[in-house]
Amino acid sequence: MGLLGLFTRRPHERAGFALYGAAVGAARQPVYFARLGVPDTLDGRFDLVSFHVALLINRLRHDSDPEGPKLAQAVFDAMFADMDVNLREMGVGDLVVGKRVKKMWEAFHGRAAAYEAGFESGDWAALAEALSRNVWRGEAPEGAPAELAAQGGRMRETLASQPLAALLKGEVHFPPAPPEAAAA
Repeated sequence: MGLLGLFTRRPHERAGFALYGAAVGAARQPVYFARLGVPDTLDGRFDLVSFHVALLINRLRHDSDPEGPKLAQAVFDAMFADMDVNLREMGVGDLVVGKRVKKMWEAFHGRAAAYEAGFESGDWAALAEALSRNVWRGEAPEGAPAELAAQGGRMRETLASQPLAALLKGEVHFPPAPPEAAAA
C-alpha cells in the first residue's frame, strides 16, 4: 500500500459512521432508562446501542442490493472504532484496549444472534428473555423486556421501510420510544 492508501476512505465509511451515530442517538432516549429501568451504566448503554445497531445491521445484511451487506459492515466497523476510541478516552491502556474490544465484539455478536433468532422465528417471548438476560442481567422490571421487544419490532418495521438509497447516504430514522403515557 502506498502512502496515499493511508488517507483513502473505505467504501461506505462515512455513511456507516452516520448510521451508527443515529443508532447511538436512538439508544440514548431517556425513556429507556427512566421508565424501562435500563441501567444507566456502561453496560446498560452498550446493550441498548447493541440492540439498535443489531437491528440496523440485520436490515442492511438482508437487503437484495449487494451494497446493503457492505454498508452493514461499515456500520459494524464504525461501532467498534468508536468503542476503541471511547475505551482509550476512559484511560484504558493500549495493551488492554484490544482485549476489551474483542470481548465487546463477542458480546455484540452473541446478542445480535439471539435477537435475530427471536425476530426471525417470531418468538417474542424468547426475544424478551434474551433482552432481560442481556440488558438487565436477568433482573428486569416487570414488563420491560416485553416492551423493549415490541419497540424492537417497531424499529425493525421502520428500518425495513427505508430505502437503501437513503441509508447509503447515511440517512436513517428510528422510531421514538413510546412515552410513558402510551404505556399506561
